[in-house]
Amino acid sequence: MDFFFSSVITLCLVMDPFGNIPLFVSALKKVAPERRKTVLIRELLIAMGITVAFLFLGKWFLQMFGINSFSMSIAGGIILFIISIKLVFSNEEETHANPKEEEPFIVPLAIPLVAGPAVLSIVMIISAQQPNKLITLSAVLVASVINSAVLMLSSPITNVLGKRGLIAIERLSGMILVLMSVDMVMRGVSEFIQGNL
Repeated sequence: MDFFFSSVITLCLVMDPFGNIPLFVSALKKVAPERRKTVLIRELLIAMGITVAFLFLGKWFLQMFGINSFSMSIAGGIILFIISIKLVFSNEEETHANPKEEEPFIVPLAIPLVAGPAVLSIVMIISAQQPNKLITLSAVLVASVINSAVLMLSSPITNVLGKRGLIAIERLSGMILVLMSVDMVMRGVSEFIQGNL
């Protein structure tokens, strides 16, 4: 159960739903109000499908390229660290993207805002570390549902928290991710040392 909860928390933090709220609001600004909910649900389902696909293809991907699990753990930790630094020291102006005139489809909402490289890397690491696919699938689905729920409520959350509140939550998530990324790297180094003694 510890692995399940830590996987859900890690995925939720990497998906960064609170940090994505301004981007989603901006991207959907040009979409007709009656279409926004439909577009949002569609994009979230696509992102979930891609994430689940990577979960099951992760082990095959590692084997095909001859990548060890400790290498993925170290690489994932480095990616997490870079993302967390960006979250902690993010520029307010960078948080908002210019909305496109057309209705967004897959890019940029599903990919890379939800199912981005960091999320897919973490999913592959989880898949490599946990042979029980039911646990990993449950963790991915729960994290996706939490992420989707936050983004579906983006308008009320924005009204309640405001821009400053969203930035504060994003930076707090970044601080937590820094600690998790260091732990992930140290775990990978430990596995490497044990495997080569």
